[in-house]
Amino acid sequence: MNWHTYLIPFIGIGMLSACSTTDVAQYAQEKPVLDMQQYFNGTIDAWGMFQDRSGKVVKRFTVVIQCSWKDDVGTLDEDFSYSDGTKQKRVWTLKKSANGQYIGTAADVVGSAVGNIAGNALHWNYVLALPVGDKVYNVSFNDWMFLMDDKVMLNRAVMSKFGFRLGEVTLSFRKRT
Repeated sequence: MNWHTYLIPFIGIGMLSACSTTDVAQYAQEKPVLDMQQYFNGTIDAWGMFQDRSGKVVKRFTVVIQCSWKDDVGTLDEDFSYSDGTKQKRVWTLKKSANGQYIGTAADVVGSAVGNIAGNALHWNYVLALPVGDKVYNVSFNDWMFLMDDKVMLNRAVMSKFGFRLGEVTLSFRKRT
C-alpha cells in the first residue's frame, strides 16, 4: 500500500466535516440568554450588507422592525431601505412550538423557517424567494443571530443554492429604549 491509500479517506472525511453545521446547543451556557419575546418586542433598528462569494459588498441596507407578540405568536414588520434607493417590506409571523423551536413564515419564505435557541444564540434555516432582476431564485439561508447585550444583536447568514455558497448577509440590530 502506498500513501494514497491512507490520504484519500482523510481528505474525504475532512471535506464532509467542512460541510457540517454548528449545533446551536454549544451556546447553551452563553449569556445573556436570548428571550425572543423580550428582545423582539418594540422597535428595532438594523444596519446590514450583502457580500458576494468573493467578499465584495454588493448592497447595503437599513431596516426598521416593529415587533409585537400575542401569547406565543410574534409579528416582525420589517421595512428595508437599500443603498440603491429601493425599498422592501417583509412581515414575519413567528410561532413558538411545543419543543421550544420557533417556526417563522413570511410571504417570500418558501415553506417555513425553523429556529432553535440556546443561550445567546438563535439559528434559523429557511429558503427565501429572492428576486434578482426579472427572475426569482429560491436561496437557502443558514442564519445565526447572537445576543450581545439587552440592546444589541449580531447576525450572519450564509446564502447558498444547490450547496454552493452565494454570499453572506451581515446585520447589526439595536433595540430602541
